Amino acid sequence: MYPRVLGLESLLEHRSLFLFGPRQTGKSTLLHDRFPDAVFFDLLEADTFRELSERPEYIRQTTPDSARLVVIDEVQKLPSLLDEVHLMIERNKAVRFVLTGSSARSLKRGAANLLAGRAWMTRLHPLVFSEVGRGRLLDRLNRGSLPAVLDSAAPAEDLRAYVGLYLQEEIRAEGVARSIEGFSRFLTVAGSCNGEQVNYTAVGSDAGVPPRTVREYFQILEDTLVGHQLPAYRKTVKRKPVATAKFYMFDVGVANALLKRSDVQPGSESYGRALEHLIFLELRSYLDYRRIDLPLCYWRSRSRLEVDFVVGDRIAIEVKAKARVTRRDLSGMRALAEDLALERKLVVCNETRRRREDDIEVLPIEEFLEDLWSGEVF
Repeated sequence: MYPRVLGLESLLEHRSLFLFGPRQTGKSTLLHDRFPDAVFFDLLEADTFRELSERPEYIRQTTPDSARLVVIDEVQKLPSLLDEVHLMIERNKAVRFVLTGSSARSLKRGAANLLAGRAWMTRLHPLVFSEVGRGRLLDRLNRGSLPAVLDSAAPAEDLRAYVGLYLQEEIRAEGVARSIEGFSRFLTVAGSCNGEQVNYTAVGSDAGVPPRTVREYFQILEDTLVGHQLPAYRKTVKRKPVATAKFYMFDVGVANALLKRSDVQPGSESYGRALEHLIFLELRSYLDYRRIDLPLCYWRSRSRLEVDFVVGDRIAIEVKAKARVTRRDLSGMRALAEDLALERKLVVCNETRRRREDDIEVLPIEEFLEDLWSGEVF
């Protein structure tokens, strides 16, 4: 098992938790490993689901008074349980709950009891650099970072099965898409625009669904935790910025499967796209795990100058899949710096040694990731 960096213990000192994350990110494995003495209710077990759906109070009646931690797996399958959880927290201030879910949609949209501040929300992402370590970069750009897939003997088969499993179990089970066939076509098209600005009309045309439905489908991907929007940074004045968000799947390997992209190797176009995607996921995970409340955006001017990531208003990060970064590669960064008083300007690339190009820091990929997870970037 990989050592996970999410600090559940420290969070539970303060509040109960909603722990969200896509399937196979390792939520249940993590909880069984960290808290073997907790009381577990797994709603994927048919008998447990049947018992609790018929009698929600069963969870209160069967939890010992001495219990200090109760885990309910896949709580979105039975939101009515949250009323019982609320009652138990009110009656016993010492008890903590971890309520896991692979989808937040039914809780957000179904007027579920979200415990009125008695539980914090956190998220488990696929594996990150500090959990995997050095030397696995190319593996992760090809296979992604789901634990079972990264170490699989047949990762391509597992990824294809995962995409099918998601369609069948998440979308069909929640009944959120009127046409599973239309959603399937949309998902393939959405994979092709991974890491790009979202054009709802173009996606709808390619998928054969109306633009309004495309917007709903992208929201489904976010609510079911398999996609992230990356908003555009819009505070520059000298150069007018674009306003359209980008969209990234939650895992590089899943995006590869949707794109039918295989054998990602340095020097290829797919390598550059996969590398940018991976750096985005590392940044998103770091901000979530460290509970750093800074916006993560990208910046692009109307004249097509671009910086891949802007964190807050002070840190800009550009990703280049090149073995040698030249001054020409830094035009977007310099343009953004004319509008913002940037504290750090970082270029992540395939160079072998860190160096400076005037006031811009050029870092090898794995050195940047080490700095990120040791807290030296923010």
